[in-house]
Amino acid sequence: MTLGLYGEKLGMTQIYNEDGIVIPVTVIKIEKLTVTQIKTKKTDGYDAIQVGFSECKKKKLTNAQIGHLENNKLPIFRHLREFKIENPADYKVGQEIDLSVIDNVEKVDVTSKSIGKGFQGTIKRHNFSRGPMSHGSKNHRLPGSIGAGTTPGRVYKGLKMAGKMGNKQVTIVKLKVARIDKERSLLLIKGSVPGPEGKIVKVQPSRTKWN
Repeated sequence: MTLGLYGEKLGMTQIYNEDGIVIPVTVIKIEKLTVTQIKTKKTDGYDAIQVGFSECKKKKLTNAQIGHLENNKLPIFRHLREFKIENPADYKVGQEIDLSVIDNVEKVDVTSKSIGKGFQGTIKRHNFSRGPMSHGSKNHRLPGSIGAGTTPGRVYKGLKMAGKMGNKQVTIVKLKVARIDKERSLLLIKGSVPGPEGKIVKVQPSRTKWN
């Protein structure tokens, strides 16, 4: 795993590149991260650093979270997240992490929870085809057969059926970084990213995967 950033999705807009071509971009307000804990294989079983961001009032957290932060003389953070990294000893509690993490990075992976679309049928959820619309047909948007009646006499697990759609963690890989505004702490990414406006998203440099 690699070190990344967290931010708030503000929405979408468009910018112009050097050739005058319009590029649709998603604007992400990057939060300044503060290292709140160092985790190692000896103490926790794995190497990682815990980061906090978005200061808030104490009533928003549990006593355990408040004690964890106050023992390290840190502000009260609303969100605590982790990054698994190879050398956590390179960081120390209280260190700040900003947009410099993605300097000279062309493509990033963005993770967030997708927009919830409620309970949907098989046509919208799984792209099923509808039945005939002619007179007398009673199969317009039905799911069709869900299994045999005798053998095995049950519905297989994982069968594509109607159900809740969206509201799941989604990662879009290798999105191009269109622009970085360090003064306003904004990151512009080409294309769309998961989640509604105001949702917290995670941004990490894309990793090269080999077959």
